[in-house]
Amino acid sequence: MPVQVKQFMVDWVKQHVASTPTLDEMAHAVGYSTYYCSRHFKELTGMTYKVYVSKCKLEAIASELIMTNETITVIAQRYGYASSDVLSRAFYKQYQKSPSAYRKQYMDIKGA
Repeated sequence: MPVQVKQFMVDWVKQHVASTPTLDEMAHAVGYSTYYCSRHFKELTGMTYKVYVSKCKLEAIASELIMTNETITVIAQRYGYASSDVLSRAFYKQYQKSPSAYRKQYMDIKGA
C-alpha cells in the first residue's frame, strides 16, 4: 500500500471522528478491502482501527473541553457517546481524570 494512501487513511479518520467512522467506510474511501486496510492501518499506527478511532475521539473531546464552554453532555452526544457517564469512563481511562477535572485543570492554568 502506498505511503500516501496510508496517510490518507489516518487523515480521513481524524476528519470524520465525530461521526464515528467505520472501518468499512474508511476502506471504501480509499478503495481497498476492509481486511487490507485493517492490516495496514495497524501496521502504520500500532493499534487497531477501533482503538485508534477511540483515541482520536478522546483527543478531539479534550480539545473541545478547553476550547469551548459546551456542556460535557453536549460534547458526549456530538461524538456518539450514549451519555456523559459513558464518556467520562472512557475519558478517565485515557487521561486519568474526568472531563470536568480536565477542563478545570486547564482553566486553572489559563487563569493563573
